[in-house]
Amino acid sequence: MPFPRSSGILLHPTSLPSRGGVGDFGPAAYEFLDFLVASGQSLWQVLPLGPTGIGNSPYSATSAFAGNPLCISLERLADETWISHDRLRSLPGPTEYVDYPAVRRLKMPLLREAAGNFLQHAGAQPRGAFERFCAEHRAWLEDFVLFDVLRQRFKDVAWNTWPAELVRRDPAALEKVRRDAARELEIERVIQFVFFKQWAELHAACRQRGIRVVGDVAIFVSYDSAEVWRHPEIFHLRPDGSPEFVAGVPPDAFSKTGQRWGNPLYRWPALKARGYDWWIERMRMALRLCVPSIHSLAARNWNMASSGWPATRLIVLISAGVSIPLRGGRGGLACTFMLV
Repeated sequence: MPFPRSSGILLHPTSLPSRGGVGDFGPAAYEFLDFLVASGQSLWQVLPLGPTGIGNSPYSATSAFAGNPLCISLERLADETWISHDRLRSLPGPTEYVDYPAVRRLKMPLLREAAGNFLQHAGAQPRGAFERFCAEHRAWLEDFVLFDVLRQRFKDVAWNTWPAELVRRDPAALEKVRRDAARELEIERVIQFVFFKQWAELHAACRQRGIRVVGDVAIFVSYDSAEVWRHPEIFHLRPDGSPEFVAGVPPDAFSKTGQRWGNPLYRWPALKARGYDWWIERMRMALRLCVPSIHSLAARNWNMASSGWPATRLIVLISAGVSIPLRGGRGGLACTFMLV
């Protein structure tokens, strides 16, 4: 398969000079596309687009499927009458650094206000598009909005510190939350709907200009994520829900003891038994977002017991669905596949 020589720029959308203190899918994104064309570039590489959790890193998202609400352009929402332009006058202009706590305090209430306006005033066509989105993405959307509302309720503490009935996902307790927080859950569904709507519009503009978007899928997911809370059976967790084994990288020139990433490792035999359905859905969503092609890169990862640093016990390496026990030493290496 021929691959014509091409070049481009890696620029995450949050780095764009947008209003509101953080880059988004608004006017600055389209200006960037025009800049790429004028510069003779044909690739735009972005980092993972999920909602960021602790540390605000794109690689530590609270969902492997959902989108980052901060990337939504309020200006474009105002142009579509979801919210008044007057409500956006308090938004700051582009800043050199992103103050994430300040951005969330300012932007999230406005996004929820716009979502509420949509629910109240949307016509038949946009309402139908929203309902189709919810139906199509129900497999991950319902758990994510529930997880997100609960994180807000419990001030962003890790899910394994929530009340026991919510940690173990007791059906009666979850149903009570769904009843009590029905409006909040619907707001969060709308926010996800508009994230994917704006991204699809921006992606279409890329195609019109001959710009290919290169995506990035982190092979590991964050412990404090909707997926680990919803699917504990496919991760190496202890009975109390805390991680048993976590990921990292081996010692190198940057660190004599390696790096402890803290991501829970997959139970590949459990995934294999269910036909790798979770991974298939994750890759399907990634391809819908932006990844035009997938390259497998061999990456050596450090696998350690979550309670030790460095690991000093028997290590089980999980790679490509195979468990490889290594005896002795401080840890071990395995080849995994990073999808970019």
